[in-house]
Amino acid sequence: MDERIVAIGGGTGLSTMLKGLKLHTHNITAVVTVADDGGSSGVLRTDYGMLPPGDVRNCVSALTDVDPELGEILNFRFKEGALSGHSLGNIILAAINELSPTFEDAVKRFSKMVGVTGRVYPVTNENVVLSARLSDGTVITGESNIGRHRSNQPIDRVFLTPEANAVEDVIKAIERAHIIVLGPGSLYTSIIPNLLVGGVVDAIHKSSAVKIYVCNLMEQEGETEGYSVNDHLEAIEKHSYRGIADTVIANSAEVPEELKQKYSLQYAHPVHVDAEKVMTRSNLMLGNLMLIQDGQVRHNFSRLSRVIMNAYRGRA
Repeated sequence: MDERIVAIGGGTGLSTMLKGLKLHTHNITAVVTVADDGGSSGVLRTDYGMLPPGDVRNCVSALTDVDPELGEILNFRFKEGALSGHSLGNIILAAINELSPTFEDAVKRFSKMVGVTGRVYPVTNENVVLSARLSDGTVITGESNIGRHRSNQPIDRVFLTPEANAVEDVIKAIERAHIIVLGPGSLYTSIIPNLLVGGVVDAIHKSSAVKIYVCNLMEQEGETEGYSVNDHLEAIEKHSYRGIADTVIANSAEVPEELKQKYSLQYAHPVHVDAEKVMTRSNLMLGNLMLIQDGQVRHNFSRLSRVIMNAYRGRA
């Protein structure tokens, strides 16, 4: 059976996972956050009044099924001149957006043009701003500012302004899904923002799909310093509902000591697996999901996708 998978998130975590999932099914829907306001996406958002293209472009390039070099071309980033900092894919998507009634329509046209396996949707067509309220009540406005905050106060919750409704096709995809995957990716700036869009959590709650949360390998400075796997799950539940994940997938492999030291300089450590707490409300699947690439700790997308499919077959 060609399982229908909905993957919800943003950033490099979602696009990396998609590369593995497309080895198992062509029926993939990527639901992508539109809260990004930094880098090339932030510039295009300011200059053209469009929704941020970067996370969408990453997902489209991960799902291209025409030419293996096409994804690399779309992700090519100019280093000099007026286009410095911009990726070619972002510029193309910005041009298509100028010719389209909504960002959703632009993404559909972009996906068709480059030959995507599955579908990629922005979670909403509305221009939203992500803010975070810290535990002392301080509010930080802007997605890029949240990740940079250096307060000793942890994030209490995040919210969108203005309130926004989900793209209709996103809700339909969730309703029809066999598998819904949250993560991996930045907890408060890539995953949870999707859950704040009207209709998404309700659709997930009502869906009969197997719901899976893929936890990050490492803590993230400014967002999840000191967070365990259970802390990640509790934050997601705080912004949705208790029991949203039937299964939690986490890494059990040991991070090499030299990389631990490198990441500790960025106030990040391997995410601690507090298995007993997680298993009070979710199934827990552990495995060696780690890939070391260019001195960075990443998910091994082929192993991760196999674990996701095994989680589905074990619960379906």
